[in-house]
This record gives sequence, structure tokens and C-alpha cells, in this order.
Amino acid sequence: MPATSSEHTDPDPRPAPATLRALPGLGPKSEAMLRTAGIGSPDELRRLGAARAFVQVQAAGLRPSLNLLWALEGALTATPWRHVAHTERTRLLLEVDELRSHAGLRRG
Repeated sequence: MPATSSEHTDPDPRPAPATLRALPGLGPKSEAMLRTAGIGSPDELRRLGAARAFVQVQAAGLRPSLNLLWALEGALTATPWRHVAHTERTRLLLEVDELRSHAGLRRG
């Protein structure tokens, strides 16, 4: 009996990026901020998610602009950061505020 589509899925043929900079929309400055915050791989970034990674960068004493938040979400979802800023802005800002309040971090 042939396999149905629900029984068989082909693995994604694209290799997973090995470096943060290899993710779409992230460059050397974003990579440097993430590494300073202890986030050194795409897998770590995926595990944390954009909002938690952004808060972790802030907790490391850096002052990233919101463009980093949009870029992180865009890198994780393969969406241009400008689209993320337009469509996911409120959700991401609320998530960041929630994470900050639980971590006892100030807004800023």
C-alpha cells in the first residue's frame, strides 16, 4: 500500500544555517549583540524566540533598537523585518513587556 501524505513527509532539503549571520536579515551587528547576550547559534535563537532573545540582549546591558526585535522575528520566520514590524508589532511588544515584567527589568 503506498504511503499517504500524512504518513510520509520529506525532510526540508535546505540545510539549517550554521551561524546567526546566515539567518535571513541578520548581519554582523545583530550577531555581535546576540553573542554578547550568550546566544551563539541559530538553534539557541529558535529555542528562545525573538522576544526572549531581545530581552536577553537588553539584560546583557546592550540597548538595541526595536529593529533588532523585528529582524529576529523575521530571521526565525523567513519574513522581511519591515513586514514583521507592520504585522507583528503589537504581539511582539506585548511579549517583550511580559518578559521584562517577569524578569524585573525596566522598560527602555
